[in-house]
Parts: sequence; C-alpha cells; structure tokens
Amino acid sequence: MKVFITGSSGLIGSELVTHFDRRAARVIGVDNNMRADFFGAEGDTMWNLDRLRQSTKRFSHYPLDIRNREGLSELFTREGPFDLIVHCAAQPSHDLAARRPFDDFDVNATGTLNVLEMTRQHSPDAVVVFMSTNKVYGDAPNELPLKELERRWDYARPEDYRGVTEAMRIDRSKHSIFGASKVAADVVTQEYGRYFGLKTHCLRGGCLTGPNHSGVELHGFLSYLVKTQLSGKMYRIYGYKGKQVRDNIHSFDVARAIEEIYANPRCGEVYNMGGGRENSCSILEAFDMVEELTGKKMHYEYLDQPRAGDHVCYISDLARFQQHYPKWSVTKSLEDVFRDMIAAWDVRLHE
Repeated sequence: MKVFITGSSGLIGSELVTHFDRRAARVIGVDNNMRADFFGAEGDTMWNLDRLRQSTKRFSHYPLDIRNREGLSELFTREGPFDLIVHCAAQPSHDLAARRPFDDFDVNATGTLNVLEMTRQHSPDAVVVFMSTNKVYGDAPNELPLKELERRWDYARPEDYRGVTEAMRIDRSKHSIFGASKVAADVVTQEYGRYFGLKTHCLRGGCLTGPNHSGVELHGFLSYLVKTQLSGKMYRIYGYKGKQVRDNIHSFDVARAIEEIYANPRCGEVYNMGGGRENSCSILEAFDMVEELTGKKMHYEYLDQPRAGDHVCYISDLARFQQHYPKWSVTKSLEDVFRDMIAAWDVRLHE
C-alpha cells in the first residue's frame, strides 16, 4: 500500500502520516509550509515536520506547492501509482481569504483540481479523500430554528437534534470567499467521481482538532483557545454572545474514518465529518472545560460582530457515514480532546 498526502505537516495530514506509517509500505507527503506564509510564525508547521521525520520509518516529504502542476506530475510519475490519496492542503481562513482571494482560490480550488487530474492521469485506481469543510453550506445552517440556552445556542426542533445532514443546500447563502473556493473544490471532487469514475470522497469537516494543530486566531478554534488560555493571553469572541456551537473531532478519529473509506471505497461520495452531538460545545462551554482542567482563568473580550458567514450552531449529523461504515465511531471524547491539546501546548509553550 502506497499513500499520498497533501498538507502532510498540518493537523490532519500529520495524523495521517503517523497513522499510515504503521500500515503502509510508503507514505509520500507534500507540504510547502504555506501556513507560515498565511499566518506568520505562529502558523509555522516545521516543528511538526521535524517531529514526523524523527518518529516515522516509511515517510518521505516533498516541499511541493500543489499549485505547481508540473511538479505534481513529476512526483506522481516518480513515486506513484498510489493506492490512497488524501488531499488536506488548503488555505483555511475566512478572514485571510477576503484579503488574499487569488491565493485562496488558487490553493483551494485550482490546487484540488491539480491533485484530481494528476490522480486521473497517473493513479486512476486510487481511493481519493478530499478534506472539505462544513463551510460549503455557507450560512444556510443558521436558518434552522434555534433556541438560546444559558451557555449555548441549540436546535429548537427535535428533528434537528442530531445536527446538519448532507441534504443541507450549498448555494443561495453567504459562504465567505474561503467557503466559496471550498465549494468549487468539493463539487469538482464529486465530479471526478461521478463523471470520470474515480473513487472520490468529500469529508465536510466540522471542527477538526487535536494536539498537532498550529492553532492561530484566524483558524483553529479549540487549539488557539487552549494556547491562549495557557499563555495567559486575551481571547477575542466574535458575536453570538460566545454561545456559538461547534462539534469537535480528534484528528485520530478522522484518520480512522479515512482508513474505513479505503477498505470500502465508494464513488463521488459526500459525508459530514465531526464529533457529533456528544462532542459539541460553545465557546463559553469550552472556557468552562479548559478552566476546570487547568485551574487557570480564561481572559477574553467580546466583539458584538460575528464573522461573515459564520455559523451560530453547527453540529455534524454523522448518521450517513455511520450507515455506510458501521465499524466507525467517535472514540475520543471532548474531554480527551481537551486533555490531549492541553498536554501538547504545555510542552510546546515551554520548549
């Protein structure tokens, strides 16, 4: 088994490198540390690449930009064909996309097309998993009736209790420029499955998190929150009274989901992927949990202006994925997620 991973120094990419290094003959990763360009020194992922180089046996890294078609073609020719291709590389920030729209679209949409076309030309039998996002739904999830509770927003109707399904529309809503570029990437990935017959799968992630996240204010909700609290800095809440809700999934459980897909692939599929109802929390509830686990007070300020296209309450309904892959379930609880991130940031902040 030979695995190809883009964004291999990022949160999900690095988890996949570790996961498949124990299971595959070769793991090929590409990552040009564009996150440092996007977010500065705090977004730098070189520390994670160094960790992977020290801890893996079958991993080879290439500092390749996915916008480089010629470079990708040469790499696919030299190292392929691949059995599993997981495309994690992305520009992930709403706010940054508005400031750098060409970079955002070139990386998210065109970069995805490049990976898909190289797959069609050089590894047509590969199982392909694209890490999409729940932002492809734009702010349409905000149209679901909500109720305001003491520490969170929640769904008002019993039929919405499990969260947002894949039937949620992806157009006629405000996405942010980032969300729009990811819609393009998501749809073209589906089309390479439905039109060309590739074994493509889109995972529309909720809050993907874990100990190897280089969390920054513009991207990485829980990681940045934990980092801010441990370092005694100020956390800024944007709108919705701090009661906005996300469902959080540990990167380990994402890797397990992708392994299940590889074992039983489909064609042109779409799944919501997150922690589900049990792993959901609001910002205020996240403050409560991190304060309880660390014994430190959370310092924050409130801006009564939500980010454009942001979700008030988003919980991933995992029923469809679990129907297709009944062996999979979320194994890392919300407390597990917090404990892993607190331990990881405690080490990194004191290095």
